[in-house]
Order: sequence, then C-alpha cells, then structure tokens
Amino acid sequence: MRHPGEGVQLEPLRMHARALAARLGTAAAAATTVGRERAILRLFGVAGLDGAGHPLAARVVDRFLDGHPERLAGGVALPFGLVMSGSRRTPRDLALEIAAGTVDLGEEAAALADPRLRAAAEAEVQRLARAALDRIDANRTVRRELVDLLGDPGWPWVGVSLRSPAIVDALDEAALALDAGAGLLAVGVPPARELAERAAKRGQEVAGWRADPASRGGLDTPDPEQPPVPTGSQRALAVLRRSMDELAARRRGYARILTDAHPLGAPEQAVVAAFERVDVVVADPIREIASGRVGPDRALADHAFAHRLLARAGARVVIPAGPLVVGPDLATGMPSNGAVRSGRALALQLLAVELALQAGVADASLVAGALPDWITDEPGSPARAVAEVALREALFPGLGLAFVEPAGGGDDSRESLAVEPGLAWCALVAALLPHAAGTQLVLRRAGGPVGLITAQARAAADVAAGLRVALEPGGLTGPAAEHASAVARAASATLELLDRDGWGVLFGTSYLPEAAADGVAVRTDGLGLFAAS
Repeated sequence: MRHPGEGVQLEPLRMHARALAARLGTAAAAATTVGRERAILRLFGVAGLDGAGHPLAARVVDRFLDGHPERLAGGVALPFGLVMSGSRRTPRDLALEIAAGTVDLGEEAAALADPRLRAAAEAEVQRLARAALDRIDANRTVRRELVDLLGDPGWPWVGVSLRSPAIVDALDEAALALDAGAGLLAVGVPPARELAERAAKRGQEVAGWRADPASRGGLDTPDPEQPPVPTGSQRALAVLRRSMDELAARRRGYARILTDAHPLGAPEQAVVAAFERVDVVVADPIREIASGRVGPDRALADHAFAHRLLARAGARVVIPAGPLVVGPDLATGMPSNGAVRSGRALALQLLAVELALQAGVADASLVAGALPDWITDEPGSPARAVAEVALREALFPGLGLAFVEPAGGGDDSRESLAVEPGLAWCALVAALLPHAAGTQLVLRRAGGPVGLITAQARAAADVAAGLRVALEPGGLTGPAAEHASAVARAASATLELLDRDGWGVLFGTSYLPEAAADGVAVRTDGLGLFAAS
C-alpha cells in the first residue's frame, strides 16, 4: 500500500496510545468481573444448563453473589475448589447442586480463613486450572499439526458468515462455502443472559437467539425429535469444528472458524475458543464501551482476561477499525467532518491494539480492521479508503489487515447483483486489495447465496495476488493525502482528549451511572490463573 505521506506524524500517536494502554491495562489486569468468574467456572468444566434452562456457570455465580456483591473480589474459584477438594463430584455435578441451593458457596468462602482449608482449596484450583491449560495447549498443538498436514491456503483468508441459526442447517451451509473457496467461516455467538437482563432494566430488548421456522432439530445430524441447537453455542461449535476438519482434509487445506460475541461475552467467548479450537476471535473492549453501553472498567477487565486466554490458545484476535464516535458532536451541536470521525475511530482502534499487546497477544496474532464500517457512505470514499488503509499499514507494521464487510446489509430475496447492498463495499475492497499486501482476512457478511458471495471474494483475492507483483508502492496524493493528514491530526487530538478528560467526553455520561452495577472489583484471591505463557 502507498505510504500516507512524509508530513503525517504517526510515531507520537503510537507512543501516546501505548502509554495510555499501559495505565488502563494495568488496572484491568488487577480486576475481576462477573464475566471473568463465569469463564473460570467454564474452564473448570462447568458447562451446559441448569434444571431451569439457565446457563449453569452464570447461575452458580449469581448464587454466590446474591445479596453479597462484596464477594466478587475474592472470586468464586477458591470456594468452589474447597468443596471440590476431597470430593468425588465432577465440577458440573457440584455446580448443579449449587444452582439448586443445596450447597452454599458463601459459607465455604468464610471457611477459607482457616489456612489448612485454604491450602486445600488452592491445590484443587491449581489442579483444575492445569487440566484446563492442558486441554488448551493440546488444541493449539492440534491446530499446528493440522495446518502442517493439510496445508494452509495462504493469505488472505476468504471468509463468509454462516447465517443459519441452527447447527444442522449451518453444517450444510458450511459445506457449500468451503466448496466455493472459503477458508474461514464466521459464527455469531448468542447474547449472554446478563446482557438481556441489563437491557430489560433500561426498558430495552436484546434480540436473543431464535430458530427459523424451517430450522431443523438435532446437533450433528437432523433429528426431528430434538430442538434446534444454536450454531454459536459451545456444543455446536465443537460439531462444526469436526465437520470442517473433515471437509478440509478432503480439499487439502485447513479451514478456520471465527467467532464474534455480544457485549459482556468476551471472557466466555475466549474459553469456548480455547476449548473448541476457534481460530480467530473478534475481541475489542472499546467497541463494547462505545456501542454496547458497557462501563469502561468492566469492558477493559473482561478483555484483559480474554486476551490472555486467547494468547495462550494461539488464536488470532481481530480489532475492528474503530467505532463511530459522535459524543463530542452531540455535546456541541455541531457535526464533525469525515476526517474527524475517521480520526476518532483510528485512535480508539490503536488504543485497543495496544491493550491487546499489553495483555500478551503477539503482534503476529493481531489483525486490524482496515476500513471503518461507514466508509462507503462518505463522499469521495475511494480516496478516503486508500488513506485509511495506508494509515493502518504504517501504524501496524507487524499486524495483518482485515477487510470485514459491515453486517446487516443483506437480503436473501435479492437476486440481482445490481441491487446487492454490499456491492459498493465489494467494489472498493477489490480495488484496494492489490495494494494492501498485509491483508490476512476478507470477510463477506451481507446477504445472498453463500456460494456466490464466497466466490466473489475469492475471485477478488486471486486477482489482487496477481496484480500485486506488477505494482509498485508510492505516496498518497491529492484528496487521499489530505484525508490521511487530517485523520492523523484528529486521532492525536482524540487520545489527548481521552487522556485528559476521560471516557465521558467521547461517549457521553449517560452510561456512566451503570458502571457501578457492571460487576467489577479489584481482585483479592491472589490467584494468577490462566496467564499467557
């Protein structure tokens, strides 16, 4: 890609983001959250639902904290480990007893004041943790060996989102996509119950998982006697992983899975990714703060844990191209221009990248979104897009780039490409790909037959590879150079504003009162569980 221009100062921007991330990341690493505690239980083997159909790990944490929010700082691991020590129960059996009310973890927490009992609890927790890490490490080894055995299709990975809500139907969809040349399948994760409950308190509704009227029941094969199973659930992802490995073996090229969770789901998404060999995960705390109305302390602490676990699992982490931030515009009553909106997004993406690096994710495992979602709606979008990509290649030299189509633009009923909502985005990306040598991922998410949209992206990637060797990089000129310079200035101003005045100046203060209920506490359990090796 062309460099953004000699007058564009990026090193001060990078250093400012790094210093800000160091301060925020240190505090996040020292905290725990209700999401992190649920994830720890899932790592211990607490999976599935309780007798009332609620997620079992969440039910255990709710029981533990019920009326006693101060217990969060001590964490659920040690009380759980104390009951497990010397017991013949499995973690799931114990969790079912806690959910039913026959075991009170609060009473067990009080018993930890006895040094002998605490030592027994710590030993049991370390045993459970070691078993979880062994499983994660084994999956990492399996991925490496399968890639060596089957071969890697090489970059960019062309991907498509599976839109079938039930796994039995998604398996058929996956086969069509892989046959059309896809190397990656993206799966949406159902929203957590906590997110739905928070929204309900605000008088809002979170669209939960729903099967289509035509969805078939069953898990790995159709079974009319069984209900449909969500494609993004852990047990369904395990089935999808096995099916994709079999299909990949026949086509002689490893195929990857990408997951993208809703707000408040990052820690549990990381556990599922580590256990079920999910290869790529979208995990951005700033996106949760900006669009998910999650308090900054909660989002940063959740993702600090998730990033450490994903680093251990060897998964790639995608940081999208930054959120659309209009809080300052609403405060002043004056709309910002395109360069300022892009600069804010770039600054927050850079901060998210630095936070992931601090949490232990390696440069080679990070993938940065190349284009803001709204770029095709901007006037002069081609020149702006060239500048956006050039800035990111210059800022993230050790990272891959991802072109991810904005979600929600598709309609199965449309048969003509001339009216396909994603057509402008596809044309823009096809023009950019020959110049963007660092591209690792091209993901289609709009509507249309899965085979067709996969083939479109595959063709664009193949043509770009052929053109790239015939082109020489150069500098930006005209509107592209002007946009790059203005974006860099706006990004620097955004970081200065955030550093000086805090999150409220960017996103407004309407969500800040909720931060106290966000389930965050400074950790006091003294356990350094699941840190990246």
